[in-house]
Amino acid sequence: MSLRNTVRAGPTMLRVGLAGAVAYRAELLVWALATTLPLVMLALWSSVAQQAPIGRYGQPQFTAYFLSTFIVRQLTGSWAFWEMNSDVKSGTLGTRLLRPVHPLFAYAAENLAAIPLRLLIALPVAAVLLATVGARCVTHDPAEWAIFALAVSGAWLLTLLTNLIVGCAAFFLESSVKLMDLYLVFFFVLSGYLIPVDLFPATLRRIVEELPFRYQVGFPVEVMTGGHSRISAIDHLARQWAWIAVLLLATRAAWLRGLRRFAAFGG
Repeated sequence: MSLRNTVRAGPTMLRVGLAGAVAYRAELLVWALATTLPLVMLALWSSVAQQAPIGRYGQPQFTAYFLSTFIVRQLTGSWAFWEMNSDVKSGTLGTRLLRPVHPLFAYAAENLAAIPLRLLIALPVAAVLLATVGARCVTHDPAEWAIFALAVSGAWLLTLLTNLIVGCAAFFLESSVKLMDLYLVFFFVLSGYLIPVDLFPATLRRIVEELPFRYQVGFPVEVMTGGHSRISAIDHLARQWAWIAVLLLATRAAWLRGLRRFAAFGG
C-alpha cells in the first residue's frame, strides 16, 4: 500500500465515491435532513433574543450563526465510523486490506467524494443566509474568508479522524456504537452545534477551547460570522491543526493495534 499507489488511485476512488453518493442520494438526503437541529435551535434562540441581545447575538446574529452552522455541518460531516464498524464486524475489511490502497484512505475518499452533492444542499441555505441577514452578519475580511476555508478543511479532517478512531474501537468492543453515541453527546453540546461556545460560562469556555469539539463546527462558523479578529482566528486555526496532528497519530496507533487483533482472530 504505497503512497504512489494511493495517489494514482485517488481520482478513481473519488469517482467511485461520487457514483456511490449519487446512487444512494436518497440516504444522503435523509442524512442532510437529520442535521437540521441548528434550524430548530435558530427558532429557539431567536425567540429568546426577542427581548434583548444575548452576548453578541441578537436575532440577526442568531440567524447568521445557525444557518452557517447548517452549512458547515453539511461540508464537514462524516459517516466513516459506520462503514468501518460494519466492515470490521462483517469481515469485509479483509477484502479492503487486499486492495493496493490503504483502507483509511479509501474511507476518506468515499466521504470526500460526497461533498459536491452536499453542496447542493448547503448552497440554497447560503442563499437564504444572504437574503435574510445580508452581508452585515458575515465577515467582510478576505483574509478571514481564507482562514474560513482552512478551518472548514480542518473541521472535515477532525471529524473524519474522530470517526476513524472510534471505528477502530470495533476491533476491541462487542459494540462500538455506544462509544460513538457518547462522542456525539459531547459533540452536540461542546462543538457550538446547538449553543454558541461564546455563550458558555467563562470557566467552561476555557475548557472547551482546549478540546477538539469546537474546532469541528463552532470555530469555522465563528470565523464566517465575524466572531474573531484576524489574530484570534489564526490562533484558533493553529490550535485546530495541532489537534489534527494529534488525532493523526492517534488514528495510526489505534489502526495498527486494531489490525494486529483483527489478523490474530482470522479477520
